[in-house]
Amino acid sequence: MFGATALSIWTRQLAGLVASGLPLERALTSLSEEAEKAPERELVATLRAEVNGGAPFAKALSQHPREFSYIYVAVIGAGEQSGNLGQVLERLADDLEEQQALKARLIGAALYPAIVSLVAMVIVLFLVTYVVPQVANVFAGSKRALPLLTVLMIGLSSLVRSYGWLLLLALVFVALGAKLALANAQFHEKFDAAWLNLPILGRLSRSYNAARFASTLAMLAAAGVPILKALQAAAETLSNRAMRSDAQDALVLVREGAPLASALAQKKRFPPLLAMFARLGEQTGQLPVMLQRSAKQLSTEVQRRAMQLATLLEPLLIVAMGVVVMLIVLAVLLPIIQLNQLVK
Repeated sequence: MFGATALSIWTRQLAGLVASGLPLERALTSLSEEAEKAPERELVATLRAEVNGGAPFAKALSQHPREFSYIYVAVIGAGEQSGNLGQVLERLADDLEEQQALKARLIGAALYPAIVSLVAMVIVLFLVTYVVPQVANVFAGSKRALPLLTVLMIGLSSLVRSYGWLLLLALVFVALGAKLALANAQFHEKFDAAWLNLPILGRLSRSYNAARFASTLAMLAAAGVPILKALQAAAETLSNRAMRSDAQDALVLVREGAPLASALAQKKRFPPLLAMFARLGEQTGQLPVMLQRSAKQLSTEVQRRAMQLATLLEPLLIVAMGVVVMLIVLAVLLPIIQLNQLVK
């Protein structure tokens, strides 16, 4: 019912109503009346009914895990217990909006290269499957040897036209095989670990996951969630299985008495910046603040690297597309030039 954007807007609206002194039940009533979609209206009405029945708001939210994640519920529960629900809701809304902004910037950086790649593939397929065969038909009766580039392009065109569906089917089977392989937890973790070792994308993935981890941990710690429970919840936000395993290992070390900074420093997949800020936070007693600062710096680094990658890919893709089209055009023109020379 709630998309990511809708949830952040709803949380911000609820935070404003609660922070202004409106009782939670009345705030939910107001949001239920203002909801434009029937499913959203029914969900909020259900939450209001459960709160009216005496259930804590966090417990009411936990009954709807598809709309409200474990982290969302944990933060709300900590806010209720501390009596600062309005402030916690504001912090939660800030975190959701920051996550959406980061995703939007990453998608925006990848959108133009993706469009260029798609257009290039369509143009090349059209030239190979339609234009090149026309040239082959024109020179089919000629006893003259065709240029090597033209012969190779005609062969490629014949291969695509005759066995293109088999190639497409093979790609589908490869994709299905990869999906089945990634369903295995051990293989998925090894794949994610190998992904982190890639020159550019690996570092981008490491910084993105570390930013999510630090931001979630900072929000939970600031809300008063115990550090072990906060670490467990923050680990679940990591999309990279190898980093998630490292976070869970760090949780074990903290449970055994190690400082958070020391536990994170032992896991080399996490950027050193995170352990450094965690150490400063533990020394100054401002762990949530320092973790949030590390999350902001890591997010900034992710955005900067994503823009650099997109800026680098754009001209490379255009040049690559130009080279491929040029080769196809030359394959078409060379026989024509050869024929003109013979006529002269």
